[in-house]
Amino acid sequence: MPLPKASILLPTWNGADTLCDLLPRIRSQDYRGEVEVIAFDSGSTDGTCELLQQHGARLERIDKREFSHGGTRNRIAAEAEGEYLVFLSQDVVPKDETFLRHLLEPFGDERVAGSCARVLPFPESDPLTARTVLDLPEAGETSFVRDLDEIGPVWAVDAETRVHYLRFNNVASAIRAEVFREYPFPEVEFGEDFAWAARVLTAGYRIAFQADSVVHHAHRYSPKEAFRRYQVDAAFHRAAHGWNMRPSLVSVLRGWLFELASDLDHVKRDRWKGASHLLRAPALRGAQVLGQYQGGRTYRPLDPCSGL
Repeated sequence: MPLPKASILLPTWNGADTLCDLLPRIRSQDYRGEVEVIAFDSGSTDGTCELLQQHGARLERIDKREFSHGGTRNRIAAEAEGEYLVFLSQDVVPKDETFLRHLLEPFGDERVAGSCARVLPFPESDPLTARTVLDLPEAGETSFVRDLDEIGPVWAVDAETRVHYLRFNNVASAIRAEVFREYPFPEVEFGEDFAWAARVLTAGYRIAFQADSVVHHAHRYSPKEAFRRYQVDAAFHRAAHGWNMRPSLVSVLRGWLFELASDLDHVKRDRWKGASHLLRAPALRGAQVLGQYQGGRTYRPLDPCSGL
């Protein structure tokens, strides 16, 4: 008996270099149901659109100024026909042909509204980039399902606990379409996946982390890029959850030393492979923790009626 239809949804922009790996992996998935691919492209000039069409994707074009993380994904989802909506970043690569099948397995529980995959660095990632990815909860080895049955209202727990409890990652996620029609992504500049998780958990649903469903995904940041990335992340969590990652310059110093020690430990455990990258660590990790500090100071409070 065929499984329900799955819709793979891709926001794209100049992603030809990575899509050439992702699209064949989508086509090779061991899934006994129909799979459609829909992409909304924001003005690519590198052959992305042609590549998508060659692989049979349905393509819509939007102006780059129209893009937003939540809004664009909502627009793609509105075009989908599948029972499950699978959101992927254009620069992920599924580890193997079982990725999709495992990602959708938690939906056997009717209360599960969304499922997200395990995220690992690429085999060729440098040690600093790899360590950053491996230290995130999304790299964990153990699957789980979360709900609010035991902890009560999510806004009643402390801010740091709430941030970690609401982790949901649109790098590689799946959402039940009937739930998404009622609870689309909030129209926020960043963190639409966290905000969505808060909505559906509050409504009585569950979210799942499926460790058997694995993708590779990593970004090698320059110090400037790291500062901006972590500034935006910290500003979102301060505005949405009241959690200030780096409340003082003392916490910045402690964070910087912790990050450097973690980089050193990672390289030592890997028998000093790529040890030369440790020379990048002071500037990179300094930019990271300073971005967190600045984000916590310059955040814009969210409207409490925004539904987050």
